Amino acid sequence: MTDTMPRPLMTSNLQHKGIAHGFFTREGGVSQGLYKSLNGGIGSSDDPQSVIENRARMARTLGVNEPHLLSLYQIHSAICVKVNEPWSLDQRPRADAMVTNQKGLALGIGTADCGPLLFADPQARVIGAAHSGWKGALYGVIDSTLLAMEELGAERSRIHVTLGPTISQSAYEVGPEFRETFLSSDKNSDRFFTTQTGNGKCHFDLPAYIVDRLEKAGVGNIENLALCTYADEERFFSFRRTTHRKESDYGRLIAAIALTE
Repeated sequence: MTDTMPRPLMTSNLQHKGIAHGFFTREGGVSQGLYKSLNGGIGSSDDPQSVIENRARMARTLGVNEPHLLSLYQIHSAICVKVNEPWSLDQRPRADAMVTNQKGLALGIGTADCGPLLFADPQARVIGAAHSGWKGALYGVIDSTLLAMEELGAERSRIHVTLGPTISQSAYEVGPEFRETFLSSDKNSDRFFTTQTGNGKCHFDLPAYIVDRLEKAGVGNIENLALCTYADEERFFSFRRTTHRKESDYGRLIAAIALTE
């Protein structure tokens, strides 16, 4: 077991009194091989005890009890749940976003190319976390998260949100049917795609699309860390990189936020 501890990426956009957050990288865990080293993926084929230890380290870094680092059974949906109390890992809801106004609960999202979003209204003491892949972004996970936060007393003009490490446009090649799905929803979505090549493929700018959805929703303070999961193998896991290499599995990054006082 390594003595190195996690050193998550943090941002001033979410650094407010009584709020802890972190976009955890691969650094500071005990997993080996493909999962080296801070794999937080419950659904991966990593050694379960290694994942438990990794998540315990994340919880301690955030200042919450180990069972209070919560995760969802993510399904690429727009579903958001309100959290009032912790749940066990085998009882986690099928959803892709969660919000709370309860102290001591860390809302954790797992990603490996999709967009991890952390939200906070420091005045209302309401926080949120969302897993925003292309399906979630297109079908409304941002909107459902904001609505749930508002139901707890937040105001979107006061909300701070940061988009963590996400696959960049240069690494995200897609086919013509993918592009048409977006254009059928909004013809102006064409600006998030590069020009099609001879084989009909192009590249999609997921981070820019997510930021655009946040702006249209009226969020007051938006930040994009502009870090690519695919390009930075030392720090980040990537599903697409693993797929291209025909590897058997991949680790998951955790982004989490908690009210600590």
